[in-house]
Amino acid sequence: MTTLLLAPMEGLLDFVLRDVLTSVGGVDRCVSEFIRVTDSLLPDKVFLRYLPELNHGGRTLAGVPVRAQLLGSDPSSLAENAARLAALGPEGIDLNFGCPAKVVNRHGGGAALLREPERIAGIVAAVRRAVPAHLPVSAKMRLGYDDTRLAVQCAQAMVDGGACELVVHARTKADGYRPPAYWEQIPAIRAAVNVPVVANGEIWTVEDAQRCRVASGCDALMLGRGIVADPGLALAIRAADAGKPAGGAMLEWPALLPHLERFWQLVCADLEPRQRAGRLKQWLNLLRRRFSEAEAAYQEVRTMTDQRAITDWLAAQQPE
Repeated sequence: MTTLLLAPMEGLLDFVLRDVLTSVGGVDRCVSEFIRVTDSLLPDKVFLRYLPELNHGGRTLAGVPVRAQLLGSDPSSLAENAARLAALGPEGIDLNFGCPAKVVNRHGGGAALLREPERIAGIVAAVRRAVPAHLPVSAKMRLGYDDTRLAVQCAQAMVDGGACELVVHARTKADGYRPPAYWEQIPAIRAAVNVPVVANGEIWTVEDAQRCRVASGCDALMLGRGIVADPGLALAIRAADAGKPAGGAMLEWPALLPHLERFWQLVCADLEPRQRAGRLKQWLNLLRRRFSEAEAAYQEVRTMTDQRAITDWLAAQQPE
């Protein structure tokens, strides 16, 4: 049976969208947006801001576990922060070796570490030693920085350091988010490590998921922008796996509207006023890829800034 994970995406897939997407169904586990670690010990309130699910046993309100992701380059700082975070009860701790952002890479974090497998091994080992043995420590990587020459070496370094699972975003840092994703590069990594490997990148449809599994050899997939654009994607993948028509499980626009309204309610309750309208427009913009109705909705909401006007508009859209 396929394991389906919800990807961490800075500025997009935060706790609000995690809550909504896991309530739709089909997702086995989430990973938080990265929590950046520099040279200080973060207070609990920072971890709780990124993962309010820590107040609910490390799970979304739908009951889906959330693994906390840390990003940094200093082994001792990451270890100290991981230990503090572990005391708050996340499902596990994930380490980010894939972020392509220039500001992150300039400080030696994220994908920049893919040029230094030895440092990767040291970071993972330090975190693994710092947290209780029962707590999973996993890692997310890209295929490399400028090229893929060190992909296998980096994966081995993560596992040698103690990572129990790897997610491979099948592009280099230089590739950014441009298609395609090179799923065919993943089998070499799978063959070189003795832990589960999860394939990630360019999975927008059920057909993409099926092709990715064939090309990568992975049973487990991580869904990012694809499930944000089509919140029913995980359910449709599961339906296809069960031999049912995937289309029968697809979430259609009328069924999505209550989730959009709930998303807006959570945004208004949890985010700063200046962020609220932009977050709804951001999601509607991605939904246009899958739903023709989202185009009209986006055009209507695009110029709105008043919270009450948006609330009234969403209420008027709801099915009878």
